[in-house]
Amino acid sequence: MAAGFLRRKRNTWFVRIRLPRRVAACGLSGELQQTLRISDRRLAGRMARVVALRLEAALESAHIPPRAELEGMVRSWIDELHWRLETRRAATGGYGWFEPDELARMGPETSCEIEALLRLSHRLFQAAAIAPNVLDRVFAAPAPNRRWIADFTYIWTAEGWLYVAAVVDLFSRRVVGWSMSAAMTAQLVTDALVMAIWRRGKPDALVHHSDRGSQYSSEQFQRLMADHGVVCSMSRSGNVWDNAAMESFFSSLKTERTAAKTYRSRDEAKADVFDYIECFYNARRRHSTIGYLSPMEFERRAGFA
Repeated sequence: MAAGFLRRKRNTWFVRIRLPRRVAACGLSGELQQTLRISDRRLAGRMARVVALRLEAALESAHIPPRAELEGMVRSWIDELHWRLETRRAATGGYGWFEPDELARMGPETSCEIEALLRLSHRLFQAAAIAPNVLDRVFAAPAPNRRWIADFTYIWTAEGWLYVAAVVDLFSRRVVGWSMSAAMTAQLVTDALVMAIWRRGKPDALVHHSDRGSQYSSEQFQRLMADHGVVCSMSRSGNVWDNAAMESFFSSLKTERTAAKTYRSRDEAKADVFDYIECFYNARRRHSTIGYLSPMEFERRAGFA
């Protein structure tokens, strides 16, 4: 049993639920088309999957109901799910992601349906979270906190890889946020953005640019940006030049500091990366793009620091 999208019109998804061949042999058409009155594709996909699983269970019975009854069952399930989503929205202010215990308390979903909801459509969510290239390779900013770029890299240590995420303000090329971790997760890039927001204050008309990695398209990271009114911008698929200024920073980090060193532990590498960013790069390293001044000096002369 499969559920797929046909098209979207305004705030409505038209979903197609394919029926097994044995059902078509009983006089029913090979698919059902139903309407999901919700604009969020992630939740529409989950709703469609729940309906498909329930329909599959109903069709496994010895008596296959007539088409009219089958369509009535599907419509009632969709109405029930719509009601649950609206109830959650009214209670929390947003649809959000359903937790396993919440789903279990909701009623008649089986464990199979709950598992399917939690697994369903990572690709759908990632596709929905992909943002256009708003930055469009304009690696300059008229004022602080207008355009930030972000990415992460990795550094080898005797204990394994250390992942380093950073956020750079294109106005002064200052690293305004960074984080380091042994895991390449959404938390890594989220912590870097949290530091940047904490340091620079609540942003106003800010564009945040990154690549299309799963860390940046994750719900956790996208929610943080939405909560602070940050406009999301992402590079085109497979195009590193769309974030060239960030690649330049990591190239400087490795060429000027980490490439010639062997770190015995991640803590040793963290201390060295911290020293490079805070004590050298931001405070003393000169940049041709800002008149051969350091980022901190450039901001001081601009009256920002």
